[in-house]
Amino acid sequence: MSYYEKLIFELSKPGRRGAAVPSGTGEVKVPFGDGAKCWRSEAPALPEVSEPDVVRHYTRLSQLNFGVDGGFYPLGSCTMKYNPKVCEDVPALFAGLHPLQDEETTAGARELLSGAERFLCALTGMKHFTFSPCAGAHGELTGLMIIRRYHEMRGDTARTRILVPDSAHGTNPASAAICGLEPVTVPSGPDGLVDPEALRPLLGPDIAGIMLTNPNTLGLFEKHIKEIAELVHGCGGLLYYDGANLNPLVGVLRPGDMGFDVMHVNLHKTFSTPHGGGGPGSGPVGVCEALKDALAQVDGKVSAFHGNFGVIVRAYAYILMLGREHVKELGPFATLAANYIKESLRDKFKLPIDSVCKHEFVFDGLIDDGGREGVPAATTLDVAKRMLDYGFHAPTIYFPLLFHQSMMIEPTETESLETLDECIAVLRKIADEAAVDPSLLKSAPHNTPIGRPDETEAARHPILKFTAEA
Repeated sequence: MSYYEKLIFELSKPGRRGAAVPSGTGEVKVPFGDGAKCWRSEAPALPEVSEPDVVRHYTRLSQLNFGVDGGFYPLGSCTMKYNPKVCEDVPALFAGLHPLQDEETTAGARELLSGAERFLCALTGMKHFTFSPCAGAHGELTGLMIIRRYHEMRGDTARTRILVPDSAHGTNPASAAICGLEPVTVPSGPDGLVDPEALRPLLGPDIAGIMLTNPNTLGLFEKHIKEIAELVHGCGGLLYYDGANLNPLVGVLRPGDMGFDVMHVNLHKTFSTPHGGGGPGSGPVGVCEALKDALAQVDGKVSAFHGNFGVIVRAYAYILMLGREHVKELGPFATLAANYIKESLRDKFKLPIDSVCKHEFVFDGLIDDGGREGVPAATTLDVAKRMLDYGFHAPTIYFPLLFHQSMMIEPTETESLETLDECIAVLRKIADEAAVDPSLLKSAPHNTPIGRPDETEAARHPILKFTAEA
């Protein structure tokens, strides 16, 4: 094993150190008080390394991480796009702000929140927003709480079921269950869309509403949305808009104009925030005028203060930077990029639903997967692993669950034509490799620090700590 492949513990040498720390309790002038009871009986088994070794080790690890600043993320349904660095600088202006400081010192922050609400209302067609939810799923839960409270305020307590299409994000039924609502699956038609005729028999006085992503997780616009809205409203239910796929609609069409009553916006997907790694996130929830009072009763109960304020500042700066003219370009460019990749690869990958997509699309495996008698075929997982050898992050695989070999690709609106062409060329080359020698894909990746681990073994018996060899 080379120096560059070793763990920090394997770089350790007895007695080596990166700083001089006073030894002996007599030299440490800290009043520990009762904390002295917490002293260890023996020193922790920490690595003993020099400062250069520490710096080089962790810098190397950071460079091994794939990031959107270093490469393209064709990750479907998650909108992993490049965001301007100015949107990272602006929140620093509020770094010293504390939510409990005197109100007269926070006028600027409150004005920013008011402006952000006006922007989101204008872009979505909603009338009021709360910024309390700290993530998309948190926004879903908040929106469902508002729906449930709205029905309770009207004395209509029998509405305990929520309709969820089978193409929905997995958080939708989970959020409904947490809110105490029973999710009811709405089957998709052969075109991948919600079929109004399949929806009709599910409607009744127990339906609180329906959760919809439009465009849906297949990247397809729900063309029956007006009829769906009329049917759900006709039975007394409400329409909830999952804002995870808002990217292709920004500046083109507003959920409020489609008939939605409540929605969340993933600021960390659509309006400039680093996405991934567990955060940061923000899922502000907007409502129509009829739900204003229900929002007031739920707001403030889902998180402290105004949620992740720094994320809201990023979104505010992003919208200001684009302005009224350029914010209208987000949706069309996201849609154009997705259709460009789809059409460029349709002769190599199976296209289960042949239709114009919006921001993302789904393939269902390779047309020629190299599978012959006695030769295992290349799978979507193998394609994803092989992409790593060419310096590309893998797309979302095996989701949505509607297809056996799903591969969902979302290029976003921020990638250049040259980047899209390079990704297309790589995927075409991988498809050709699979047709000739699928074993090349099945043993990939070949050029990464870690090759092809046994994923089942890793999930069932993960190694979570370093154990020194005897």
